[in-house]
Amino acid sequence: MEDKNQTIVMEFLFLGLIDHLHQQIVLFIAFLFVWGNLGMITLIGTDSRLHTPMYFFLSHLSFIDICSSSSIAPKMLCDIFVEKKDISFLGCATQMWFFGLLVATECFLLASMAYDRYVAICKPLLYTLIMSQQVCVQLVVGPYGVALISTMTHSTLTFCLPFCGPNIINHFFCDISPLLSLACADTWINKLVLFILAGAIGVLSGLIIMVSYVSILMAILKIQSADGRWKAFSACSSHLAAVFILYGTLFFIYVRPNSISSLNINKVISLFYAVVIPMLNPLVYRLRNKEVKDAFWRKLERKNFLIGR
Repeated sequence: MEDKNQTIVMEFLFLGLIDHLHQQIVLFIAFLFVWGNLGMITLIGTDSRLHTPMYFFLSHLSFIDICSSSSIAPKMLCDIFVEKKDISFLGCATQMWFFGLLVATECFLLASMAYDRYVAICKPLLYTLIMSQQVCVQLVVGPYGVALISTMTHSTLTFCLPFCGPNIINHFFCDISPLLSLACADTWINKLVLFILAGAIGVLSGLIIMVSYVSILMAILKIQSADGRWKAFSACSSHLAAVFILYGTLFFIYVRPNSISSLNINKVISLFYAVVIPMLNPLVYRLRNKEVKDAFWRKLERKNFLIGR
């Protein structure tokens, strides 16, 4: 009799993130900066000097940043102007699937980029042989494959749960943690799988990055000249910054114990990696990478020359 009285949830309502106009304007401007990644992709694609494995990976990182932010930010920005912040059951599942896929892919793509830097610095004479076009493609396709398995597991387990009670999500997008809190069934298996898979993705990709950079550090310390050590370090600094920012936020949300978990804190951190990190990545790589800056100025000078004619 109790089952008959349960109402099946057909849509979810977001509580949202912010209500103040000036904060909403800042958020909208931040999302516009995310599309700086499109400029990075265009620059890499049109400048033959950037057709190297490092920038091949960077172009895919920019693509992932655009897609991950675009899977959340447009809906979030539209909700600013409406009172009822709703999303359909299918729309919620789709949003969670795409965002989870892209975030997990980014973790392993950063690991692929770390391996690329390891080969470039530790085995420079074999770099072109090891980092062939086929290997580069495999190092990009592989992260998508692993992320697909993980995301399909989470999405299937989550949306097979019964949702029959409250439908208000204390978030600004469909993330797995607030969704599990709305389920009308015991979710300990989901939380266990989430902890294991999220931890495995973070630890495995993080281990690849750590081993790569330990080897890189040892190689840099063997370089005699200070100028050589600085050049080697500069080649890795942008990637290291991206790694620390992304992994810090993801571990804080998905791998910490429930005892220190807070959905309100999660919303702020989620905003950071959904909008702020995709906004920062093109700035970090452009400002700290001489080749990207030189390519940018070459394109700008060529454009001014054509306009002058």
